[in-house]
Amino acid sequence: MILFLQISLIVLSVLLVLLVLLHRAKGGGLSSLFGGGMQSSLAGSSVAEKNLDRMTLFVLALWVICIVAVGLLVKIG
Repeated sequence: MILFLQISLIVLSVLLVLLVLLHRAKGGGLSSLFGGGMQSSLAGSSVAEKNLDRMTLFVLALWVICIVAVGLLVKIG
């Protein structure tokens, strides 16, 4: 069980970093690297940004749950 939680923690950590880097910042962020034309079409759409925010928060919640579970299992065992 601890091995599964540790592997999922690593996967969620990498996914969380990628999701945070995809967010549009003042300078465009890494999302501007995937094509300027696509950025201009997504810049006016707040739906894409809202969905990215929701996915980031969902992955963050799973990440926190995994950290707490690993901490509890290490404390018990």
